[in-house]
Amino acid sequence: MYQLVSSIVIYNNDPLVIQNAINSALQTNLKTKLFLIDNSETDSLKYLAYNPNVEYIFNNQNIGYGKAHNIALNQSINLSSYHLVLNPDIKFAPGTLESIIAYMQTHPDVGLLMPKVFYKNGELQKLCNPLPKPINPISRRFFLNTNWARRINDDYELKGFNYDHCLNVPNLSGCFMFLRCDTLKRIGFFDERYFMYMEDVDLCRRIHAVSKTMYYPEASIIHGFEKESYSNKTLLKHHIKSAIKYFNKWGWIFDKERDEFNKQLFDDLANAQDLYN
Repeated sequence: MYQLVSSIVIYNNDPLVIQNAINSALQTNLKTKLFLIDNSETDSLKYLAYNPNVEYIFNNQNIGYGKAHNIALNQSINLSSYHLVLNPDIKFAPGTLESIIAYMQTHPDVGLLMPKVFYKNGELQKLCNPLPKPINPISRRFFLNTNWARRINDDYELKGFNYDHCLNVPNLSGCFMFLRCDTLKRIGFFDERYFMYMEDVDLCRRIHAVSKTMYYPEASIIHGFEKESYSNKTLLKHHIKSAIKYFNKWGWIFDKERDEFNKQLFDDLANAQDLYN
């Protein structure tokens, strides 16, 4: 058994960027294994799996983000108590994984954890969000320069939350998903109907329904977030298709679970602000 299994899905990424993520995942005293799952057209990146703790899987086609991670997750649940879904543009310092595992071991009610996330320039990424309503992706992508869209986005990014204390959040970014395998055995893996985008929102809310999905600021990472779908028309189409699939699945106007989860989030946030003020 491993103490931690991780997976990185790659698709024609910059090798130097991928190497940073691999090094971060392996620079640990934990007994660990990393799946490097390649959706590229060729296996030219295979050389990155030179470490014996890395298993390279070449799909010979782009099968999608969640489906590719599921290849690793199907093995991981029998290999470890924890699985880390990691973007290829992530890096973090040694000791980060040990800190997270120590927290998970003393908090068995947590099924998913996300640490504090920074841009490369040191700016905080506000990745703790309520579950989205249809207006959220529309306003963020097409109307963000308007006053009404800014107000909606402020609520979505939890304006006023200082990101300095733990918070149980129903929608955490998929760039770094530290998962409890026992929870995955209960709720399943990524929904493979999403080719890319929204699969992390879907998985996080399913975990949140049975356990805590925790923002944990005592550990931090750097995420080279580029918002590629904002400038790439093909990726934008994928994002729109995934959003439609998400709201068709969970509800456009009426989503009782979303309303309950979001109300609890804002109640918890208000109580925490009272406590820390």
